[in-house]
Amino acid sequence: MARYISPRLKNDISDLCLEESKPDAIHKIPDEISNASLFDVILKGPIDSPYQGGLFKLTMEIPSDYPFRPPTIRFRTQIYHPNINGESICLDILKKEWSPAFSLHKVLLSISSLLANPNPDDPLSPEVGAEFKANYAQYKKKAIEMTNKYARL
Repeated sequence: MARYISPRLKNDISDLCLEESKPDAIHKIPDEISNASLFDVILKGPIDSPYQGGLFKLTMEIPSDYPFRPPTIRFRTQIYHPNINGESICLDILKKEWSPAFSLHKVLLSISSLLANPNPDDPLSPEVGAEFKANYAQYKKKAIEMTNKYARL
């Protein structure tokens, strides 16, 4: 049985797919999203960050009651970041600060902003957060090395 796709979700997906409204942070959205509840996005590493030049694959899973619950977004590309651990992302708008007013566009821009501006005071990876605060140069070096190793498509 096919899943009902709400007009809101159709609109959010259309906004992501249209070249003129696609955020600069997004490198690629599938040409055709056949299953609107699960699809991949490729996010560009922000300029002037250790992730610059990297292309990061994320999977978005949209709950059936979207926009009343946030999408689940997972990094598929390995990344060295205090707020990203494995596939999980520590971002308030994906959890307790979610609002139906947020769009998929806004969520992806927020993830891009998190890449550019990590929050080491609320780390998902405590050891990476501690390194960020104690020795930023070492953190940056490791983040660049992992970006070069894993995020070059």
